[in-house]
Amino acid sequence: MDYFCDQVQQKDVGRRMQVGQELLEYLGDPARSPDLEQDQQRLDKVIDELTGWVNSSNFKVALLGLDVLGAFADRLSGRFKSYIGTVLLPLIDRMGDAKDQVREQAQNLILKLMDEAAPPMYIWERLAVGFKHKNYRSREGVCLCLIATLNIYGAQPLILSKLVPHLCTAFGDSNSQVRDAAIAAIVEVYRHVGEKVRIDLTKRGIPPGR
Repeated sequence: MDYFCDQVQQKDVGRRMQVGQELLEYLGDPARSPDLEQDQQRLDKVIDELTGWVNSSNFKVALLGLDVLGAFADRLSGRFKSYIGTVLLPLIDRMGDAKDQVREQAQNLILKLMDEAAPPMYIWERLAVGFKHKNYRSREGVCLCLIATLNIYGAQPLILSKLVPHLCTAFGDSNSQVRDAAIAAIVEVYRHVGEKVRIDLTKRGIPPGR
């Protein structure tokens, strides 16, 4: 881990690609990585630096950063919970990436965190800021992520009354893709909870015809 703590700070793309692969191999073999959690500050530093990779303008580095953070989530499981606040904001940014592959992988990592690191609503309480993101693709991505969450986990683990108001706001978004994604998300909510959501929308001043 001392080696990786030093190497993840490298800015050279070629070096990052090499170190990322080495980290994936290291994390994938518990016998090789007994020192993973020996030094908490060292581990914090590595995760912080990898979060910077996710923000990289080079999409290959960003994808590798997402892969390696996913491998850390696999290994640390519930102990990764303390890093959720650190990694979620870059993941929301990446859900707005110009490349489909990066957007998909960012969403997949968020869903993985719900499965391995923390309950879905814990994540959503921190993810909801994405509904107001300056990038329309990120706003759309958060709506699509809610659809994926409902498909995997159902409505039970979510407090939908905290999320529906964000969708109502997104109905009036300046971008048509965001509006469409918000409508698709509310349809998914309706599929899970039924008439309650229609009544809720009426109370929020959504016209009956709409």
